[in-house]
Amino acid sequence: MALSCALRLPHRRLCSSGARLSSLPGQDHSLLTEKKTAANWKGKKKARQGRSLPGSSWEERLANAVTPLWRLPYQEQLQVKYQSQRKILQTLASRLEKLGIDAQKPGGLCCPLQPVVPSPIVNGYRNKSTFSVNRGPDGNPKTVGLYVGTGRARNIVCVKANHMENIPPEHKQVAECYEEFIRRSSLDPCILFHEGGHWRELVVRTTSHGHTMAIITFHPQELGQEALATQKALLKEFFMCGPGTVCALTSLYFQESTMTRCSHEQSPFQLLHGEPHIFEEVLGLKFRISPDAFFQVNTGAAEVLYQVVGELSQAGGDTILLDICCGTGTIGLSLAHQVSKIIGIEVVEKAIEDARWNAAFNGISNCEFHSGKAEAVLPQLLSSWEDARPLVAVVNPSRAGLHYRVVRAIRNCKSIRRLLYISCKPEGEAMRNFLELCCPPDPGKKLAGEPFAPTLAIPFDMFPHTVHCELVLLFTR
Repeated sequence: MALSCALRLPHRRLCSSGARLSSLPGQDHSLLTEKKTAANWKGKKKARQGRSLPGSSWEERLANAVTPLWRLPYQEQLQVKYQSQRKILQTLASRLEKLGIDAQKPGGLCCPLQPVVPSPIVNGYRNKSTFSVNRGPDGNPKTVGLYVGTGRARNIVCVKANHMENIPPEHKQVAECYEEFIRRSSLDPCILFHEGGHWRELVVRTTSHGHTMAIITFHPQELGQEALATQKALLKEFFMCGPGTVCALTSLYFQESTMTRCSHEQSPFQLLHGEPHIFEEVLGLKFRISPDAFFQVNTGAAEVLYQVVGELSQAGGDTILLDICCGTGTIGLSLAHQVSKIIGIEVVEKAIEDARWNAAFNGISNCEFHSGKAEAVLPQLLSSWEDARPLVAVVNPSRAGLHYRVVRAIRNCKSIRRLLYISCKPEGEAMRNFLELCCPPDPGKKLAGEPFAPTLAIPFDMFPHTVHCELVLLFTR
């Protein structure tokens, strides 16, 4: 299948590993042979598992854990990822064979695999970063950074992320300021909930418009409302009038949370200063972003991804597009001009509010957005589907994949002949979804519809320096 401009964009000049890490011991800028690449990659895997290489600094150990491909020239990173995606498609083909489906294509793949589409930006591409608070290499429990080690092995060390190549300078600056603030604070950090303490993680979100949102999570423990108000006032003063002004925050949020993760509905995000939202532009459209709304972490690469999704959908003027797990509506709204109607479904209520605002602001009226769990909304929506127009589905779930009831609803809806599955972890729970979509009809599982077949796979490098890809898998029937 020939794809047009989106896959043939001229590549921007690709940056080599950044200056900060280039000064660390062991950096090699020479072109590596394939054998040496494999040997280095094995070393990175050991580092990711928490075992340091001889003579490694804490900075290297963190880089190896979070961005294990950072030492490789970018083109070689793409080669490593391509081979990884090949293995995933070979696994899918093998598992389909066990179900009695002849899915073997050349190379043992279940369908053709195109080369990994490179990211337009290789360094500092993240528009969202999450920083933890824990003991640093020097033992200071008020260290803001990323983890080396695991909780299971009880060897966690929190290392500052100033040298990390995937994190932009703005995020690092906010993290440094937050660390300065909590080290000045009389309150302890909250490392283990049952041991007390208050200061927890920091989330930083930025956009190409220069907007910066900081979200600080705080465990209230036994503090009363007056004491909480004092801490919020101190935090606001630090970032608005004190050393934190250098961050030029657009929005400062505070969330009281007694859980590892909680939504706005469970514990509201409290705006301490600035604007309630930040704004990003994607393919000429303006998007509003709330604190916990999903938005692709690499905006430039997301634009390329959405263009290709539009082409693969083959959606025409009479097509209805189902955008399942739609977040703030980016995929659906970016394709609204080429289809008859967009129907978006998303579990995060604030994200749906953003999606509706985004549609109205951009003058897009051929769309509707439903708030709720996809497994509750979609079956009800499709059970009485009688519209004769072509129906194309795009799904972009979390790493947990789609709920079985969502897969069943898609499978049993005869109008859906084309499905685009976007997965950030296709070797995980998504693999179960692939098999459910493609297996022979199974009355016991209420899978009565005609099975789908994988037709084309295109990986996108949304996460340079890491081992991960965003895989777009086209299913047809």
